[in-house]
Amino acid sequence: MLRAADVSFTYGPGRTVLHGVSLDVAQGGLVGVLGPNGSGKTTLLRLLGGLLRPTAGRVTIDGDELARLPRREAARRIAVVPQETRLAFDYSVLEVVLMGRYPHLGSFELEGPGDVAMAREALAATGTLALADRPFVTLSGGEKQRVVIAGALAQAAGLMLLDEPTAALDPGYQIEISTLLGRLNAERGVTVVVATHDLNFAAGLCRDLVLLREGRVLAAGPTAEVLTTQSVRAVYGVEADVAFHPGAGHLTVVPLRRAGRAE
Repeated sequence: MLRAADVSFTYGPGRTVLHGVSLDVAQGGLVGVLGPNGSGKTTLLRLLGGLLRPTAGRVTIDGDELARLPRREAARRIAVVPQETRLAFDYSVLEVVLMGRYPHLGSFELEGPGDVAMAREALAATGTLALADRPFVTLSGGEKQRVVIAGALAQAAGLMLLDEPTAALDPGYQIEISTLLGRLNAERGVTVVVATHDLNFAAGLCRDLVLLREGRVLAAGPTAEVLTTQSVRAVYGVEADVAFHPGAGHLTVVPLRRAGRAE
């Protein structure tokens, strides 16, 4: 279990972005962290991944305090997929995925046949094996995102944290990423936490949601209970129609207008 207990984070004087946030992510969970821009989603994800240390409170994984774990050990247990991946060199797709094996290698140790096999398996699992020899920079946005997820999968961590995985992707790629993450969770037991501002993406993918506003948790729990007209108004200041869509098979959110405005 991944747990944040009364976590706060401050970037500097007057810049506290999280205030006493608590949440639990059970093994095998599929959790969405929602909130408007500036609500603290990315900061919370970086704290959960051990990339930042809380100013107050604790983050633990299976009872171990994340801040006390060596970085390599933490990376064996938690894979973090950033919103955007920029590379200093012109790596091939296979080389990018092999980077996920680094936490499992010793100092100065090179990848062996087993590591290459795991990387190729991860590419196959994300539908990108045919791209293995392509330069990463030549890929489309959706292809890049699937390759980066393959790298996280090759990391062999049981927990995957993703920051805005569908940002700037067209609807087709959004569906592909949602389907991929759902399959990895269902078939491989990967615990998934997604920070996103896309309400419909989260509604279609996540079993549980955490709603943030101004660095505080306004609601948390099963998606069907948390995602309501009232919660969308409270978090985003928007009047919205929230209803089950029989064709989609999940809740959908249609924003109507800013809260408080007359029709």
